[in-house]
Parts: sequence; C-alpha cells; structure tokens
Amino acid sequence: MYLLDLFTNNVESEDEAEAACAVVLTPPLSLEGGLAAELRPANLAQRVLSLFLNVRPGSDLSHFQLPATFNLPKSQLQLYGEGVYCAGEDLLGRCARGRDSLERLACVVAWSISTTRPPIFGFAPYNPVLGETHHVSTTSGCGGGLNVLLEQVSHRPPVTALHATDARGEVRLVWCQSPAPRFHGASVEAAVRGARELRLLRHAETYVIGCPGLLIRLFPSPACEWSGDVRVVCAESGLEAQLSYCRTRRSFLGFGGGDARCVRGRIFRSAEPGDTLCEIDGFWDRQVTRRDLATGEVSVLYDAQRAIGDLATPVVQDRKGVSASESAVVWGEVSNAILKKDWETAQQAKRRVEDTARRFAKERNDRGEVWTPKHFSLSQNKSGDWECWPLEDSVPPAPIVVPSSSSSS
Repeated sequence: MYLLDLFTNNVESEDEAEAACAVVLTPPLSLEGGLAAELRPANLAQRVLSLFLNVRPGSDLSHFQLPATFNLPKSQLQLYGEGVYCAGEDLLGRCARGRDSLERLACVVAWSISTTRPPIFGFAPYNPVLGETHHVSTTSGCGGGLNVLLEQVSHRPPVTALHATDARGEVRLVWCQSPAPRFHGASVEAAVRGARELRLLRHAETYVIGCPGLLIRLFPSPACEWSGDVRVVCAESGLEAQLSYCRTRRSFLGFGGGDARCVRGRIFRSAEPGDTLCEIDGFWDRQVTRRDLATGEVSVLYDAQRAIGDLATPVVQDRKGVSASESAVVWGEVSNAILKKDWETAQQAKRRVEDTARRFAKERNDRGEVWTPKHFSLSQNKSGDWECWPLEDSVPPAPIVVPSSSSSS
C-alpha cells in the first residue's frame, strides 16, 4: 500500500482529499531566511522555552513532537536536499573541473561549506515518516543537470539517505546521516552522524566529508549556530582538510564574543599533518578565503551571496510523475495550512500523517514484516554509524525541478 493511500483514506471529504494530494513546495532556506520570518510570532523565544519545561537534561530529542506552530512548511528530507540542489553556482561541477588535486579538494571544501544553510531559532522541519522520498532535478543552468533522490530509510533511529548524480557522468554523491539531538538544560546540541561521500568519476577520486553539528542555545540569549569540526579526506590524492565552525570568534584582548558564523581551517597532506599547504578563514554566511602558504596568494574560496543568497524554489514539471511518497505530497496539507497560518488545520493534518505512519508500522509488525527501503541498502558499521548505498548507479531525472537562476555559472 502506498503512503498516500494510507493518508487519503483518513480524510473525511473530497476537499480534504484534494488538499492531501497537493504538491506544496516552499522557498529554500537562504541568507535572508524570509520564509520563517513571515511565520515568526512576536513571543517566539518564550514559547520555545516553554516547550522544554518538562524535558529532562540528557534526553534524546530525535522523536520530540513539535506543535505545527513550530514547524517550517517542509520535511527534513527537503532541507537536506535543498543543501545539494539549491545553489546559485555549480559548485559540484566545479569540483570535477578542478585542474589538479589541490584545487579539487579546495572546491570540495567550498561545496561542503555551501551546504551550511542559516539555521532558524524556534523552527524545525517535519520529522520524515518511514519510506518518505524526495526527488528533484536541476536544469542545465543550475548544477549542470543534477538529479537528487532522498529516502527516509529508518525511523528509529531516524536515518536519511541521499543519492545524487549529474548528467555529465562526472559526479556521484552518497549522503547517509542520522541526527542525534540532545537536551542539555540550557541548550540543545544536534550531532549529525554519518558521512558524505563524493566521487569525482573522471579523476577516480573519492572525498569523505563530515558535517558540523547544530547548537541551539536557550540561555542566556536564544540563538542557533553551526559548530564543531569537519574533515574532508581524499585517500587517492593524500590530501586532507580540517575545518572548525566556531561558536565564538575571539575579540580584542581575547575575550569571547564576536561572530558565531566563522569558519577556519587548513589543507595539508595526510602523511605530513604538520605541513600546512593552505589556510582557510572567513564566515560561512559571507566570504571564506584560502591562502596558499607557498606563494602567499589569497583568493576567495567561497562567496555565500553567490552560492546561497538568491535561491529559486523548485516547481512541479510533471505532476503525474510525482511519487505518492514524495515529501511535498505527504506533508502538502500541513504545509498549506501553515502557510495560511491556519494552525488548527495544520495540527490536525500533521496528526493524521503521524498517526497513520504509526498505524502502518504496527500493522507491519503484526504481520511480521521487516521494512526494506526502496532505493537504498542500509547497514550499521562497527563504530555504530549508518551506511547507505543506492541500489542504482545513477538517479533518473525528477518530475520536480529547480528553475535556472540568472546567477548560475
């Protein structure tokens, strides 16, 4: 039985059924974050704090149920996908076009930074239901014809798999990750387990890329920021990069403060970790520079305004081709209600989706069936991290596309 069949069987009228089948696509998170600003209530900070009054420090928040008033009108699958297919520049294609291994590694670092989108305090995407998918393609003007497919391959724990390939046959990206948010009394820290594996096929190079964690501070000043260390490793070239997303940048005389959006790092040979080739410094929401220590030359490695400053919203190109499990369909009625600020309808629709998914899981368990992902294989390695591998070598073009942007390159 398809996910959409399960959801529409629970609506009470033709109007509700039509709403449940709607494909709702909303603007991606960019530097401005305008979508959340439109939904933000005046007393947001106090309302967020009230959510955690009865939550014990150390609690796992992976399945914490948020009221619809705290939801962005999109699923976590869509947020992960947007970090790959929504960009003002063809950063993945640039990785494949790098003239040497050092330049290619630097381009991979720039792409990795581009997936860091501005987090928004007080808002979170929907927790994806098991089997939910998200399938989007870019046009040739944005990302070189990149096809991206995501699937929620596990619910407890939550694990999302992503597979992306380009039309030129030069790039293949596999991204398997599982967020692990925990409440620590004054903050929520969300570590992201799993890694991204980017293959540049023409150069026979594979890059393993980590992710920063997300810190949500409740006291003394509510805020969201990316933090932690990220490694980018290419075994074939022997090159490695280490990045640090800083919680605070030291100000004059060494006191804390400054800007929480700084990123610093370096590129070096893995066999000679003390010998730095390039230094990386800047702000992931502005510019990041790269300084070549051999020549002293400083160049712009990443420009956030060009990469994520003005992003196009995906559109439906082939409605009949949209899968019943597509995120924009599964949560369509909820998102529609949130955009209209009809919170009662949003909460009811959200409860239908979640209750139906729970009933589906119970019926499967009663029959003794084991869930099998449709597009990926799933396993857990010795260190406890999840590994996902696509069942197909390439991703087909999607019925949902990202229009070309005038700033694409």
